[in-house]
Amino acid sequence: MENPFKKAVKDEAKTKEIEEGVAADLDSGENVQENTEAPAEDEPVNETETSEETASEPQDEVNPLQEKYDTLNNQYLRLAADFDNYRKRNEQEREALLKYGAESTLKKMLEVIDNFERGLKAIETVDDCEKVKDCYKLAYKNFTEVLAKTGLEPIKAEGEVFDPNLHEAVMQTPTNEKPEHTIIAELQKGYKLGDKVLRPTLVNVATEG
Repeated sequence: MENPFKKAVKDEAKTKEIEEGVAADLDSGENVQENTEAPAEDEPVNETETSEETASEPQDEVNPLQEKYDTLNNQYLRLAADFDNYRKRNEQEREALLKYGAESTLKKMLEVIDNFERGLKAIETVDDCEKVKDCYKLAYKNFTEVLAKTGLEPIKAEGEVFDPNLHEAVMQTPTNEKPEHTIIAELQKGYKLGDKVLRPTLVNVATEG
């Protein structure tokens, strides 16, 4: 018959072994659970999806700006093209003006040339100087009338008050017969075209005597 004391010791040892095994299994299970749950806390973020989401967010904002830019750019290109055409037209008109601007004036001058030619033929057999003078005066009158029709006019000088915009004083004469700054004599006739002075009149101006 087995000793009851020894049996109790064996049972106690077996019970302890079972308890240690159970404890070990419990510890192992907790470790497995911790290892399983850990990635949930440190779960890696999908960078591709995040970048796509980030890129897609401002896309709605960029499209209106791009559309506005395209509109303004097209308007600029049209304006640039219109301005270039305008510049080319101006250049062509300017070249035509320089080339043909004197056409109407030259046509009027042809009449003067005709009169000079007639006068030269008329005085070939004339010995009377008075007739030569008359032909000359007639040609000169015709010439000045043609120039006047083009807008050319002489600048008044003698007896006028000196105007530096119209006259050029090449002489000054002290005198008490004329007021100071009065033009005494016209030395070379000046001309203007409209309001533009082509050549100032050379004059002699009175100074205080």
